[in-house]
Amino acid sequence: MAFGFRSDRARDEEARRAVDARVADAMPAGMRIAAAWSWRILVIAGVLALIVFLVIQLRYIVVPLMVAMLLAALLVPFSNWLQRHRWPKWLAIAVSEVGVLAVIGGLVWLTVRTVMSGYPALQEQTLERWEELKAWLLESPLHLSEADIQNWADQFIEALQADSSSLWTGALSVSSGLGHFLAGFLLVLFATLFILIDGRGIWHWIVRIFPRKARAALIGGGEAGWITLSTFVRVQVLVAFIDAVGIGLGAFILGLFYNGFPLVVPIAILVFLGSFIPVVGAVVSGALAVFIALVFMGPWQAFVMLLIVIGVQQLEGHVLQPFLVGNAVKVHPLAVVIVVAAGGFLAGIPGALFAVPLVATLNAMIVYMARGDWRVNPHPSVADVVPPTRGRIVRD
Repeated sequence: MAFGFRSDRARDEEARRAVDARVADAMPAGMRIAAAWSWRILVIAGVLALIVFLVIQLRYIVVPLMVAMLLAALLVPFSNWLQRHRWPKWLAIAVSEVGVLAVIGGLVWLTVRTVMSGYPALQEQTLERWEELKAWLLESPLHLSEADIQNWADQFIEALQADSSSLWTGALSVSSGLGHFLAGFLLVLFATLFILIDGRGIWHWIVRIFPRKARAALIGGGEAGWITLSTFVRVQVLVAFIDAVGIGLGAFILGLFYNGFPLVVPIAILVFLGSFIPVVGAVVSGALAVFIALVFMGPWQAFVMLLIVIGVQQLEGHVLQPFLVGNAVKVHPLAVVIVVAAGGFLAGIPGALFAVPLVATLNAMIVYMARGDWRVNPHPSVADVVPPTRGRIVRD
């Protein structure tokens, strides 16, 4: 009886397989391939959507942790260098973290001080330049009325507010309230400290939750990603410094002073900070430098300032980016623009800031694991992850 039941079940299974085979034969090959790709793409898209949703919901934790990762990527090589020169580990870590706090605090203090000192003059000069522009337009052959000029100015302000609302909404949502800011600041300090103390051990602890066969690839991929992130952060600091010095030196030569107030300092700081946001930061900081020159000195000086900004940005785009950043970020420039725009749309200023280092790190990890390098080289070095590219942004 049991044999007959198994025979019936086997016959039903064979019949079902025969029906499936006939259906598969009747389906065009292109449709079968498209269906196979479609469900896999849907699964990947669903996982990515879930990750983005969780990141947005946990942004008060995720953003400080990512800031800590960037700081640690900058400080770990310095701390290791101090330890190789026979500094005690605790002293090297303390000097690294206190030093970066002192530098950041000094930049913030200098920025706030210079902006507060120069804001009244900037406001006054802006109003004077606006009145001069209105008078020129009224007397020009365009035959504009004051109502037309005011209407265009209102439309421009509304459009500017609408375009910048997404960026500022993301920024304000991350730091809304003194409590959130202090909590995030403390989380950044503690996370950076523990990464400096035992970052490798933390990563090995995370890897333990994965299957044993996958751990070697994940450990090597994590080290490849960390090398890429460290290289990117150091190079980005260097590029930002060169941009700030170049544009600041141009402003100094141009004589950007107002009543003894040095406009060079806020311009250089704005350029330095803006350079950490690829593409968008350079455009915005350069536009602010030209605007300050226009308000305080006039149109001809603003035109010269524009030429200086364009020259420095061309130097960055054609020399610094290919030879320096191109070694650290194996991502096409078009992909950089897309990920920065997507990051800014999803998470405002933090999204635009973290988009490129995140994509570069994930790209290095995936490429290292997909090539199988972890089988013969489980602990990659800088030469393995960041080979010379002879000035190319994308490695062939």
